[in-house]
Amino acid sequence: MLKQVKPKNARAKRAMAKREPQHHENPKTTLFVSGQKTSQILKLAVADLSTLKRPFCEKFTKKNDIHPFDDASSLEFFSLKNDTSLLLLSLHSKKRPHCLTLARTFSHKILDMLELYINPETFRTLQQFKNKKPSVGLKPLIAFHGTVFEDPNETKYTLAKSLLVDFFKGQDATEVDVEGLQYLISISAEEPTDTRPNPEVKLRFYLLRTKRSGQKLPRVEVEEMGPRMDLTLGREQFPDADMMKQALKKPKGSEPRTKKNIDTDGMGDKTGKIHVGKQDFGNLQTRKMKGLKRSRVDRDEGNEEVGVEDDNATGGAAEAALTKKIKV
Repeated sequence: MLKQVKPKNARAKRAMAKREPQHHENPKTTLFVSGQKTSQILKLAVADLSTLKRPFCEKFTKKNDIHPFDDASSLEFFSLKNDTSLLLLSLHSKKRPHCLTLARTFSHKILDMLELYINPETFRTLQQFKNKKPSVGLKPLIAFHGTVFEDPNETKYTLAKSLLVDFFKGQDATEVDVEGLQYLISISAEEPTDTRPNPEVKLRFYLLRTKRSGQKLPRVEVEEMGPRMDLTLGREQFPDADMMKQALKKPKGSEPRTKKNIDTDGMGDKTGKIHVGKQDFGNLQTRKMKGLKRSRVDRDEGNEEVGVEDDNATGGAAEAALTKKIKV
């Protein structure tokens, strides 16, 4: 059970209210922490990643003796004090060289973690690519290539996909201007083989160039802007099932209410169902219906026709009688 802390004054109460769960969460901020020993590769990689994460990042300059897989209490303390949901620890050792540990928290408690080892031979920094860089705070396009990321079971690669999406996605937006899509993040991995069961994850960043094509849609070209990282997956900590269920729980009122019995068919037309109550045929009026009554004009015309027929019949009888008398 999480310890419940009561505020001592109004200022602490306001600060705790900001940290409480909200219907619309703020963008996830990442805290960059340095371990007891780092390398030059890690320093350059952290600098490039923090540049791409701005303004949703915090960075520590002092070294800290932290080993998260042995004791993660220090990272939880830093997450609570700085109100950050993601943490990136850089630590270099002979056993685990150029290691980045990406951790995610829920309620400032460690939810899951994953180690990423940088290949120093293929690493390239952001400044080694001499081209224009995207503006600060823009949302990137993220593309994953490889069947290892689509595994239905929980693996290191599915965990890496979830963590990297949370790390790079930025703030939520309902609409995005096309001109704001300035760069693409490509994350790919080869198919695992018997000789290489754990392939590297290749992390690439590309600028998007739009050029005239003579048509309505422009022609899009990509240009690598850096950094370039080849990552090997190391130790992992999968999230606890109960903690993950609590983290994915949505508060009431966060989703828009849907109207019942209203649906949209394949053609895009809105259809609905109407429930009619039970009809009582005993109260149904069947006599003296206005639609079956003859109007006054119809009745007058009918009487006139009957009178003409009577006159013709009377005249015919008189002529017959007169003829009879003449013959007599």
